[in-house]
Amino acid sequence: MSTIRNFSINKKIKVYFIIVLIIFIIVTNIYVVNFLISPAIITASEAEIRAQVTEIINSVILKEYTKEFNYDSIIHTEKDRDGNIVMMKADTLRMNKIACDVAIKSQKELKNVGEDGVKIPLGYVLKNNLFAFFGPNITVKMQPVGYIETKYISNFESAGINQTRHKIYVEVSTNMKIIVPLKSENISIKNEVPISETIIVGKVPQTALNLGLDGSGFKLQNQK
Repeated sequence: MSTIRNFSINKKIKVYFIIVLIIFIIVTNIYVVNFLISPAIITASEAEIRAQVTEIINSVILKEYTKEFNYDSIIHTEKDRDGNIVMMKADTLRMNKIACDVAIKSQKELKNVGEDGVKIPLGYVLKNNLFAFFGPNITVKMQPVGYIETKYISNFESAGINQTRHKIYVEVSTNMKIIVPLKSENISIKNEVPISETIIVGKVPQTALNLGLDGSGFKLQNQK
């Protein structure tokens, strides 16, 4: 009877020990993933995500402005009898429409890519130079958060006697959330792309530069 009781006690001890061991292994794995591996994955994937987001935005900008933007039809210039420029003004309605299209299409493209994620080799995450491109791939998800904002920057500079170089840039800003198991992190991405560079012939007094582009653009709330 005593032997049976001791056997029962030993069996219970073994069961408790196995349960404690399993809990310990689970907690240890969670700690390793949360505090060691996840930050390493985020750090390793950030450069790749920035590159992909920049490539997507550049592609959308190139496509939309090639299709929709024409300097002579958007930037209106008035000259006096001597050929000097007395007023320059932009068609901000059309400029904002293009900026809106860029924001909407960029959001759609980023959302699609974010669902597929980017794949990072485990060797690269662990900073092993020998096996940097080997090992199982870790899929890192990303999603746009906050706003996608497009705005214009207009610069004038001298390009010679009675010549002025006019440059127009579009700046796109967005936030991306990097999502890995047990952790996430937001990164800000800002990209500035030149969309026009034109030489204006004739004197351009500072009072004539009333383009109305300052503060123009479009801000779009990212949809989850």
